[in-house]
This record gives sequence, structure tokens and C-alpha cells, in this order.
Amino acid sequence: MSDTAARKASGGRVSAMGSRRRGGAPPSVEGLPARRAVDRAGGRGGVVEIQRARMIAALVDVVGERGPGGITVGAIVDRSGVSRRTFYELFDDREDCFLAAFELAVQRGAQRVVPAFQTPGIWRERIRAGLAALLEFLDDEPGLGALCVVDALGGGPVALERRARVVDALIAAVHEAGREARATAKPTRLTAEGVVGAVLSVLHGRLSLGDARHNGGSPPMTDLLGPLMAMIVLPYQGRAAAARETSRPSPKRRRVAPVAANPLRELDMRLTYRTVRVLLAIGQLAGDDRLGPSNRRVSEAAGVSDQAQISKLLARLGHIGLIENAGGGPHPGEPNIWRLTARGAEIERTIRLQTVAAES
Repeated sequence: MSDTAARKASGGRVSAMGSRRRGGAPPSVEGLPARRAVDRAGGRGGVVEIQRARMIAALVDVVGERGPGGITVGAIVDRSGVSRRTFYELFDDREDCFLAAFELAVQRGAQRVVPAFQTPGIWRERIRAGLAALLEFLDDEPGLGALCVVDALGGGPVALERRARVVDALIAAVHEAGREARATAKPTRLTAEGVVGAVLSVLHGRLSLGDARHNGGSPPMTDLLGPLMAMIVLPYQGRAAAARETSRPSPKRRRVAPVAANPLRELDMRLTYRTVRVLLAIGQLAGDDRLGPSNRRVSEAAGVSDQAQISKLLARLGHIGLIENAGGGPHPGEPNIWRLTARGAEIERTIRLQTVAAES
């Protein structure tokens, strides 16, 4: 990511709102008054990170459908539901957004591969563990995996340079095998480059298929573990070792729940600062009231003092099925009692998780 984009992503243009205590504040939630708890998770900085995550997710989808050459700002904005103005507040251009997505993909892959490779043991077992983790990542998150292996090749010179750094690290890991190679074998770094290039070529071919990228009916990537390990060890430890790798049973695939679709992608409205705070307020206050908070209490916790505005926001959220009114009975003046629907609770939880991830 460019220095400008890094500054933006870290909050260079957006200042988080500090919390303010008010008289008559609602009871505390998880140790914080409701208004302060909403400030903490729903400040402008948190909303910016949520919008940024939505645009990156939209870019991954667009690249999967159109390829890197088909990325446009308009397509990202339309798919994410975030305004064009917000896009340019967070990214310099479409390439900047692509690089942010690429960095995320590398980070997510490294979080799984690096710990597996660093487990104690001989080189061959560590390579096998790291490769197994990589193949599982490609099975679980094919869109991000394809971004690293396939799409970065068409993402421009900066993306190519960053992909080259990742490939160079893989080559260095494989080249360690020279220390354990047979005395008669003298493999050079060029050998490791050829091995890594061959493995990436196989993965590129699989991920370039539409059904593989979209996690469809193609065989799982983990089926390639034995054959790919044979390719890797052959020039270092000979045919017998390669044959043993081919015949070794693959480790039992850990049962991983399918990667849930991001509910924010299908949200039929723009996720504004006030919208986020209202959803968070209802979620926070639901535990205080037997059924849910009133308009007034939502207004206080969300920091939206204009009653006409809070009524409009609540009506809109109710219309799209994120909240429901359990009050408003037959007696005149009976207050509304708001609670999250199942879909609203899922989106509220996603907002919180994305905010926590952005802060970590």
C-alpha cells in the first residue's frame, strides 16, 4: 500500500469521537455506559474501517468475475454500497484498493502458513506442514488465494513487485533443503526457484478455473499435497523420498465451517456513521431492557439528538429488516421498543468484529 493509503487507513483523515457522559445515561453494558460503549465500537474511525473492509471485499468479488483488467471504481462502489466520495477518502485509486486487498490476502495466508512451517522438525516435515496449511487456505478462501497467486500477475508493477517478495520468501524456505540434501546432491538457489515456480504454476492452473475460485465442484486443493511434496523433495532427496511423499496419506482435513458470506455485502443501504451507531446502540441496550430500548434511549446511546432523524433511521432499518418494533401497542403514546432481528444481529456482530480486527 502506498504511504498515502497507509496514512489514510490508519486514520490520518478521520478522528475518532471521544465519549461524553450525559446526565441520565442508560445503565452500563459490559462495564461501560451504553453511550461510551457505542462510542468505543462505533466511532468514525470504526465506521471507516468497516467501509474500507466492504470495498476490499467488493474488489475481490469484482476481480474474480472480471479479472484485474476489469476493475473500475464504479464497480467497487456499486458492489460495496459505499459512496464514490468515501472510496477516494480511503484509497488513491483502484490500484491502491487492489494493493490493500493483496496485502490482506498475504496477511491471511501467512497467519496460517508461517506458524505451520515454524513447527519443530526436519525440513521436509516443516515444508509439508506449511504446504498443507497453504492448500487449506486456498480451499477456505479461494478469492483471496487467487488474488495472491493469479490476479497479482495482472495487477500492475507494484503488485508484481510485492508478489515477487512473497515468492522470494518461499524460495528461501525451500532452499534450506540444501543443508539436508544428500552428499552427492549440490542443489543451488536456482533449484529452489524452479521448484517454487512449478508449484505456483500448478496452483495457478487450478485457481484460474471458475469453479475452483468460487469454491464450487472442483477437487479440494489439499488433494495436491502428496504430488506437490514429491515435486519439492525430488531434486533434494531423490526418487525414493519423492515416492514416499506421494504415497503418504494426506492428514485428516480439519473440519472448517464454510467461510460465511459477509452480511455487509448484501446490505441494501449505505452504512453511514449514524446507521452504525444506531445498530450498535440497539444491540448494546437490548440486554438492559426486557424487550428492547425506546426511541429516546436509542437516541441517547447513539448520540443522535434530532428526534426526527432518529425516527427516520429507525424506520429505514425496520423497513430493510434489521430491527423490529416490539412496542407501539394499541394505547396512544405507548413507546416503541426496538430489538435486532436475526439478520440485524448478524450485521451488528460483523460490525463489532471488523472494528476489533481493525484495532488489533
